[in-house]
Amino acid sequence: MDIQRPSNAASKRRRRIILSALAIICIAGVTLGLSRLKPAAPTVERSTIWTDTVKRGPMLRQVRGLGTLVPVDIRSISAMTDATVERRRILPGTQVKADTVIMDLSDPAVEQAAKDAELQLKAAEADYKNLEVTVQSNLLTEKANAATVTSDYNDAKTQAEIDTELNKLGVTPGQKLKASVGKAQELSTRDQIEKDRIAIQTKAVTSQLAVQQAKIDELKALYELKKQQLDALHVRAGIDGVLTEVPVVEGQRVTAGTNIAKVVDPRNLKAELKIAETQSKDITFGQPASVDTHNGVIEGTVMRIDPSVINGTVTVDVKLTGQLPAGARPDLSVDGTIDLDRLANVEYVGRPAFGQENSTVSMFKLDQDGKGATRVTVKLGRSSVNAVEILGGLNDGDQVILSDMSRWDNVDRIRLE
Repeated sequence: MDIQRPSNAASKRRRRIILSALAIICIAGVTLGLSRLKPAAPTVERSTIWTDTVKRGPMLRQVRGLGTLVPVDIRSISAMTDATVERRRILPGTQVKADTVIMDLSDPAVEQAAKDAELQLKAAEADYKNLEVTVQSNLLTEKANAATVTSDYNDAKTQAEIDTELNKLGVTPGQKLKASVGKAQELSTRDQIEKDRIAIQTKAVTSQLAVQQAKIDELKALYELKKQQLDALHVRAGIDGVLTEVPVVEGQRVTAGTNIAKVVDPRNLKAELKIAETQSKDITFGQPASVDTHNGVIEGTVMRIDPSVINGTVTVDVKLTGQLPAGARPDLSVDGTIDLDRLANVEYVGRPAFGQENSTVSMFKLDQDGKGATRVTVKLGRSSVNAVEILGGLNDGDQVILSDMSRWDNVDRIRLE
């Protein structure tokens, strides 16, 4: 016969409840532990970053800018008068001397004006000669008349002296003596008048000739101007160099002042550098500089600083003192570096991708083993082209990442592989 066993369903159900509760407690504990763990540091490939080591010693402060080579001697040639371009003798790019004729212009009015001015000058010079002969002849006539009066005066004076002596001896009556003395006095007065007249006439001669000479000088200046305008119809380079521009064509009518050619001296160049306005405050005249033409480096000095700011840059002219390398020519693109000063004993490191001078930035400092990096706050000082002064946050020998790490702004530590 069958024996009925006692039922154990209640104990099984109790066991399942206990096990479920224990599982829930374990899961909750694990979840809580995991939630309190910090996220793992992201991994960065070491080959994609740029690092540098903090050093102590002298640091050369420099600023850099792009620019071009510009001629120092530039001659822009303008038409002196309205004219027509008859012939262009040479093309841009040709080497020229100062007296090389670039083109020929024509203008009949200028030619006629020059001829008229020449004829007027010759007429004035002829009038001067005629006037000189006339006034000199008149002056000689006056002098001859004065000489006659002087001779008569001397004779009358002598006669008066003789009559005076004879009157003392009782030979000449007093009436005759009185007549002789009166005539001598009259001629003395006339003699003085003639002398004054000669003096006045001499001054008049000088004045009349001066007036005519002034007219000659005026016409001569006019003739020189017309002659210069006539000669300017044959357009010359004016300086030794290279013809760079001829913006006119044959048959074209140009007005006075129109730019018709430009000549530059390619042997005398300067560099015009564009320096960021934030870096230009310490630039002064005479500072040493170097200009890279991509075919050689030329030494130079700062010769001019533009007082205005254009598009965020300041134009700095550098006088080139070194020999120009082959291929150096106007408008050639160059890179320029200006030496500001030398800091004697400072901590410095390569310039990071972000961070201006005298600012505080965050940078990643490498661990001793080089397998990771931690974010630190660094105070920057004065900066140069490739280096920046460290005022705090890093020590000599520390390695830091200089690359752009903005994508990791939300983490304070990274791993390097």
